[in-house]
Amino acid sequence: MMAKPGETVIFEARFADYVLSTDRGRLDVAAIHAFLANDSYWAQGLTLEQLQRALDHSLVIGIYAPDGSLAGFGRVVTDYGMFAYLRDVFTLPIHRGKGLASWLASEIRNHPELVTVTSWMLATKDAHAVYEKAGYRPAPHPENYMTVPKSRDDA
Repeated sequence: MMAKPGETVIFEARFADYVLSTDRGRLDVAAIHAFLANDSYWAQGLTLEQLQRALDHSLVIGIYAPDGSLAGFGRVVTDYGMFAYLRDVFTLPIHRGKGLASWLASEIRNHPELVTVTSWMLATKDAHAVYEKAGYRPAPHPENYMTVPKSRDDA
């Protein structure tokens, strides 16, 4: 099922008592911002405005605990045809150790608007095993990939 321009297909899945949902209306933006800006190594200092802009231009994924509260999050930057970049994945500490991040990384590929995507990417400093469980592998030719460093110190 493909959405028409301006429409959104809400995708949901269940794992144990948890629900994964792409319903933007369920997002706890304050909790997502608090974690990313304060507790992640990759988005320290992220402003609420930066996060909101990123959310507005991404497919968002929330994982919700049995009580409906946010348990985890991720987002996909994609063209919905061939390429998708999974990023900002986290599980809140009280929900860790249950396989939720691996489940998110795997299950989101079943979203009806992403089934034609053939090139999935992500970056991680320390969670390789989490994503390997979801089928991710090191890039076969990392020498082919390039990036623009944030500053000269990052080069």
